[in-house]
Formats: sequence, C-alpha cells, structure tokens
Amino acid sequence: MRMPSLRWELAAGVLVWATPSPLPAQLTPERALDRRRLGDLVASADGHLAAFTVTEPPKGTDRFRHIYLYRSGTMDVRQLTNSAKSEWSPRFSPDGTRLAFLSDRGDGTGIWTLSFEGGEAQPVSIGKLRPRSFEWSPNGQSIAFLASAAKPEADEKKAKDKDDARVADRDSLAALWIIDLKTNTVRRLTRPPYQVSEFAWLPAGDRLALVATDHPASDQWTDRLFTIGANDTVPAFLAAPKGPIGDLEALPDGSGVSYVAARVDGPSPHDLWVQPLGGGPARNLTGIGLDRPIDDYQWESEAQALAVVQDGFTARLERIGLDGTHRTGPTLPVPPSAVARLSGGDLLVIGERATVAPEVWLVPASGQPRMVSSLNSAWKDVALVQPEIFRYRSFDRTEIEAALLLPPNRVPGQRLPLVVLVHGGPTGAWGDAFEPWGQLLVARGYAVVYPNIRGSTGYGWQFLISNRGDWGGGDFKDLMVGVDTLIARGIADPARLGIAGWSYGGYMASWAITQTTRFKAAVTGAGMSDLATEYGTEAGPAYDEWFYGLPYEKPEGFRKSSPLSYITRARTPTLILQGEEDITDPISQSQMLYRALKRYGVETELVLYPREGHTLQEEKHLLDRMNRIVAWMERWLQ
Repeated sequence: MRMPSLRWELAAGVLVWATPSPLPAQLTPERALDRRRLGDLVASADGHLAAFTVTEPPKGTDRFRHIYLYRSGTMDVRQLTNSAKSEWSPRFSPDGTRLAFLSDRGDGTGIWTLSFEGGEAQPVSIGKLRPRSFEWSPNGQSIAFLASAAKPEADEKKAKDKDDARVADRDSLAALWIIDLKTNTVRRLTRPPYQVSEFAWLPAGDRLALVATDHPASDQWTDRLFTIGANDTVPAFLAAPKGPIGDLEALPDGSGVSYVAARVDGPSPHDLWVQPLGGGPARNLTGIGLDRPIDDYQWESEAQALAVVQDGFTARLERIGLDGTHRTGPTLPVPPSAVARLSGGDLLVIGERATVAPEVWLVPASGQPRMVSSLNSAWKDVALVQPEIFRYRSFDRTEIEAALLLPPNRVPGQRLPLVVLVHGGPTGAWGDAFEPWGQLLVARGYAVVYPNIRGSTGYGWQFLISNRGDWGGGDFKDLMVGVDTLIARGIADPARLGIAGWSYGGYMASWAITQTTRFKAAVTGAGMSDLATEYGTEAGPAYDEWFYGLPYEKPEGFRKSSPLSYITRARTPTLILQGEEDITDPISQSQMLYRALKRYGVETELVLYPREGHTLQEEKHLLDRMNRIVAWMERWLQ
C-alpha cells in the first residue's frame, strides 16, 4: 500500500509539517460485502412511528435481518429486535400499540407480536404453519396470512426416513388462513386448486382481495383477481388482468383494488391499475401520462397515491390521482427505493447512490431533507466513483443511456481497458446505486460502462418491449455502439475489452463471445446458452414464452437467439459462474456452454457454488465470485 507523503508548508513565516487528510481506503471484496441493506419500510396508521429492516452483512452461510424503529418528529432511530436469528416484514396494528413481524427465532418461520407498552415479543399460535406473508385485519382482532398446509405426522415421519417423494405443482400450494387473536382459532379460507400469491383486507374487514390462480400447475400467467369473505372458503372471481400482476392494495374507500401490472399481456408489471369491486373494466392510471414503472406505492388519501417511480438511472416520488393525473413529489438527495408517510405530511424514505450508502432520510413537509440514520457510516471512508451518465444514438437512432466509471487518477487522453457490465432481466436496469463488480474494477484502473440497452425498464413501455423476440439483436447492437462511442472518445482501449454479467447479463456475455472476437475476456454468471432447454427446465417459463412463444411450436426463434447456435465462432476466454440450486437459469445452461467451449479449445473455467440459487447468499461464495471476476479480467486484459 502506498503511504501518503508529507508536505512542507510555510505558514506565517514558519516552516511547519502539514499532515494531509487520510487517503480513502481502496475497495476490497471483503469491504464490498461489509454493507447493511435497508428495506421493509412501513408507518403506523397515525404516522407517529415507522419501522424498517436492516440486513446485516453476510457471515458464513447466514445473513441476519432485524427491525429498527423511527419516531416521527425526531432524529431517533433505534434497533427494536435483536434475536440470534432474523426478524422481517414489520406490520403495525391498526391502533399502533403493537408490532407484528415474521421471525425464524422459533421452530421455523412464525408470526410474533411485540407490545409498545413493554415486555418480550410473543409468538402467535398457528401450530406448524409457516407463514410467507401476513396482514392485520382492519379492527386488529385477527391476522390473515399465507402458508402451505402443514404436513401430516405420517408424512413427516416418512420424510425423516427419506421416503420423501414429492408431487410437482401440488404439495406446496399457498393457502389463505385467518387467526382470531382472542381465541387463537385458526381457519383456512382457500383450498386446492387455488393458490394465493397476494392478498389485501378490504377496509370494512369482512372481505379480502386476492391475487390467485385456480390453475397452479400451468406454466402460463394464470393469476387473476378474486375476493373472498372472511368466513368463506370459495373465492369469487373479480377480474382477469393480462400478464403478471403484483402489489395488490385496497382503495381507502373500499370501492376497488389497485395493483401494478403489464400494459397489455407482459412481460413485467409496469403501470398502476385500479379495478372497481362493482365490476367493469380496470383503469390504467399511469400508462399515458406517466409511462414509467411503478416500483412502490401507497394510498395517501381516497383520491391520491404516493409512488416511487423509476426513471432511467434514477427514481423519484410521484403523486398519482385516481383520475390519472400526476405531479412530481419533493426533490430528494438520493433516489428512493421505499417511502412511508408520517404525521404532519412528513415523509420517510430509504435511498442510496453509487457513492452514498443506504440510509433513512426524513423529508419534511416544509424544509430540506436530512439523513436520520447512520447505519452505514463507515462507508464515508471508502473510495467510490460516482458514475457519469451519458447518452448516445444506437444503430437505428434509438437513444441509449449508460453510466461510466473512470479511475479518478486517469490521465486525460489515456486509453483504459474497458469492461461492459450488462444487467439482468432483460426487463431490468442499472440505477444510481452501489454495484461492487464495477467499483472493484475501476479501483484497479479499468473503465466500466453500464448500458441500459433496449428492453430495460425506466424508459417507457415501448422501449421495454422493443427487444421482443430479438434477444441478441438490437440490444447487442446497442451495447456495441456504446463500446465504439467510448473508443471514439479516447477512453477505451479497443485491444482490451471485456464483458460480464449475471442472469440476462450472463446471457449477453455468452452471446457476445459467439458474435465477435473483439472481447478479450468474458464472465457469464447464471446465464443462458440454449433458450429451448432453458424454457423446459426453468421456473416461470411464461416470461420466455412472452418473448418467443413455445419452443415446441416456434423453435426457430429460440434457436436464432441461443449462443450455442453459434458456438463454433467463440474464441474469447470465458469464466462461467453458477449456483448449483438455481431454478431460474438452471445449471444445465452453464454446463452446456462449458462443454461446448472446451470442445472447441476456448480457454474456460466453470465454477459451481453448492447450495446457491439464482442469487448467491453465502459469504465465502460472494467473496470468491468477486475475487475471480477481478482476477479473470486482470489475467486477460492487463
């Protein structure tokens, strides 16, 4: 490590030692993991309290979460729970006197309640049921929750004896249950064939709205809207939105429900919709006037919702009326990821930037926003680079937005090795937030570019769907025009180009090595190499079907966009990273790519992470991945 030098300065005619400010510490993989995440932000009904979760850095195979509390009108943020396990999904009782949450501190996940009048948290008696989500009833006398039915004792015994055959699409359906908190009586509302993914109490407390399907074995989007009485067992059909739907909420006046859904029939939720309970068509509140994806929202009043809206690399608050009008909320120092409304019209937001770690910010009804937490204060001493946002015209004049990281000590005119990082999705996007791969590379002298190529979210509906049936087509050209733009600007060294990504980003890296030899190093993580076998083995193939149809009927599109169709062209040294338990992009995709590259003599390594799904969780695996990515680029680009 280079030591800071001392400077001679002449002050008031006296020769003195001047000690320079300490240099920021260079980012390391270990430091990149030592970061707290914030989420699950909710406020009490009266707005006097807010709760949120803090996820600690991974330690071993665990990553613990705990609940923190904020009191309105103060700078007081304090930790509320601190068990040896985790607590999450905080929910205030309607009267604000209690907080319920999920925790694995007992024998599996359960619902716990904590009184603000004092005492220890107590479990809610739901037996062997393991809730996935829950909500208080409007009168606070019961709690509804989603859980699969508990296994009979005979089946538990068989499982212990390894006689544990499981019927696909049947044995784990999520049902809706209600527990009466006075009598501890648990009632099951829904039964097969219904599987419930979301629910919301209607304000009167006598009914609930559901996002559910009565065709759980289907590999298509079959979720619809239902209602069910609090004492009923059969849901009543309400409406059938097309494509995926989520974020179900009841309107404050009880006249309908709201949700986020696709504009037409896929591929991902985008617009805020309202469905009247009395029947009739749903209304799209944001499709025309706003045309940006809704990331989070809540109803402030009977006529207005407060939403977090994604807009390119940033996000902002918007107030959306039931009549479809919208107006931009207060200006924030960081892009928000979650918002809660407090008493007096104040807001509480969670946000971060690439160089500002996640914290909680108070946004007063009048006055300037200010940070009220210091949960990641140690990150002020870490050297990070704020991205430069730039735009360029692609091959067909479509405007593409990208972010660029440059080493602070770059000499003007110096050409650097360039690494292109591609986001997941394709209906995803890069934002102004900390991203460890790029920050590690820029700290070691690389230029790093994050292009939001066509198909990315945050640029309107037409941009989102512009890569339908065309993975590896216009989106790949967008990427390459971005590379050429940086070469033309004198930033990128055309002889030292690398590409890397995870999920769809892994697919794009796999695609790139079969289309060009310009990249001298590639890292593909949890990617896709053969889209037809991906469809037949992944969880949730309806997403791929929206883009390409069925491989049994239209194999040509899957074949056209599969990297393996062109694998004989590959020459680029490629590092392949894969979680062994990944069901989103299964291990077979990486295995097929690895075997093909070996057959044609391409330098390659396949690294498998046991116990890991699509997103790596374990500390040593996360460190290993970052170290390998940096080492691979150093090996082939430096």
